[in-house]
Amino acid sequence: MKLTDLKPAMKKIASKRVGRGIGSGLGKTSGRGQKGQKARSGGGVRRGFEGGQTPLYRRLPKRGFTNYTKKVYTEVTLTMLNKSKATDVTAESLLEEGIIGKINDGIVVLATGKLEKKVNVKAVRFTKASKEAIEALGGKVKVI
Repeated sequence: MKLTDLKPAMKKIASKRVGRGIGSGLGKTSGRGQKGQKARSGGGVRRGFEGGQTPLYRRLPKRGFTNYTKKVYTEVTLTMLNKSKATDVTAESLLEEGIIGKINDGIVVLATGKLEKKVNVKAVRFTKASKEAIEALGGKVKVI
């Protein structure tokens, strides 16, 4: 940094002092105009209010639904299995090692990456290719 790189500090802008006489330019009505709901103390309307007319968020129909029986699985790749130190890999062991963040409704093993060691895996689901890759190295696959 050089002296030529220095710049002045940002200016502090004082807040407007309203209602302090006619000479200030913001006296009498304090910039609120004459009468009306927005001129009153505590006046104004809430977000989405349309003057008593049925607001837009109530005029439009609701769409879709949330399926409460939907299963959410945590995806585990073959590369992730390489990182595991355990030979018997379960969702709990992966969680303890910090390889996955959440178990949700179980784990699904995907065939992304390349498996480099023999592992026995217990999971809810396996893809066809991941099952073949695990068994090719002499590991075992168990569906829970």
